[in-house]
Order: sequence, then C-alpha cells, then structure tokens
Amino acid sequence: MTTAVTIYHNPECGTSRNTLAMIQNTGIEPNVIEYLKNPPSRQQLIKMIADAGLSVREAIREKGTPYAELGLDNPDLTDEKLLDAMLKDPILINRPFVITPIGTRLARPSEVVLDILPETHKGAFTKEDGEKVLDAEGKRIV
Repeated sequence: MTTAVTIYHNPECGTSRNTLAMIQNTGIEPNVIEYLKNPPSRQQLIKMIADAGLSVREAIREKGTPYAELGLDNPDLTDEKLLDAMLKDPILINRPFVITPIGTRLARPSEVVLDILPETHKGAFTKEDGEKVLDAEGKRIV
C-alpha cells in the first residue's frame, strides 16, 4: 500500500525502529528520512512541531545529546535559539516524528504512531523489548 507517510528516523534508536516496524505492519512502506544525515529545514521542523501539538522545548531531545552542555535548559532561551541549536546539531531533535494524512506525532512511546495510521495492521506486533502492542487481529492492546 502506498500512503504518504514519512518518518524522521534514527536507525540507532529502538523507539524509532519500533515505530518504523509498526508503520510497516500496516502494509505501508513509508518515506524514511534519516534526519541525522538529512535534517529537516527550519520551516519543516517548525511545521512538524506545530502539527504535532508540541512546543519547541517539548521537541528537544535531552538524553544522549549536548543539551546540558549547550545550556539549552535555560528557560530564558527563545524558540528561535532552541530551533537554531536543533538545526545546527540534529541529534537534539527528538525522534521519531511521523507525518501521515491523518496527522503528525512525535512517536514517544512508539505506539503513539497507531493514532495516525489506518487500521490495516497485519496481525500481532511486539516491540523489541517484548512489549505486545497489537493482538493477532491487529487490534491495539491497552
């Protein structure tokens, strides 16, 4: 199935890998953008953050990044300064962002992506850590 789905992906990240696998479990082959190699433009990043209903600060990744060293925890920093830092060092962009015709989400936890995918799952899905997300009929386990 071809549907306009894009994932800003980091193959080193388990959450990102799980999200990609859940998208593929619907039969969709998404447009995969390895954002560390091909970061979004400033306009794309602003739109993704807004469309996901997040603030710029909520879209910054702290863990495993130079967040603290760069002083990005300073509450006086403007969105423009935070965006500058994210674009200069894309590891600061939280992941994975997923864009579908249904909506845009920062898929953390990865099963958040299910909210913006069509209900065409191909059976059960279990995350890398063993957590079951979909049952044999492709229905969400809550």
